[in-house]
Amino acid sequence: MNLDAVDLALLDAMNKHPRVGALELSRQVKVARATVQARLKRMEDAGVIAGYAPHVNLAAAGFGVQAFVTLQIAQGALDTVTAELEAIPGVLEAFATTGSGDVLCRIAAASHEDLQATLLELNRSGIATRSTSVMVLSVVVPLRSMPLLQTLQSKQATKAPAYRRDGQSR
Repeated sequence: MNLDAVDLALLDAMNKHPRVGALELSRQVKVARATVQARLKRMEDAGVIAGYAPHVNLAAAGFGVQAFVTLQIAQGALDTVTAELEAIPGVLEAFATTGSGDVLCRIAAASHEDLQATLLELNRSGIATRSTSVMVLSVVVPLRSMPLLQTLQSKQATKAPAYRRDGQSR
């Protein structure tokens, strides 16, 4: 999907004010509410907007210890690994990777002892032939997407007057 200036402005406004409604978005972005609704629907249908869940601060919720764990797994065992990892509540996300490891997991726990218990559970499960963990000390750059999205150079002209490149009517 090609994102134009209006799409990027909508995504930026939603990132800055996650609970904002379509009417307020239309005011902030200076387009009609129907345009906002249509653009959001189009981005949802294309999978660009993946959801509207709250961003939870895990440390504030009591899970201040995090680690990245690299797993080496048996060849062809990715489906089994997926099911096993999904069954462990402390596994926040996991990625199949290239390099010396096969799967990279982000894990959260309430304490170092709980983290150790999760790591032991991973090792006991038999899904990994070897694991390596790295503790998170602090967040240097939080998860973000807007700086990357803003690098898009859309070749499509937008119909919205406030976003026309040359500022002239068409």
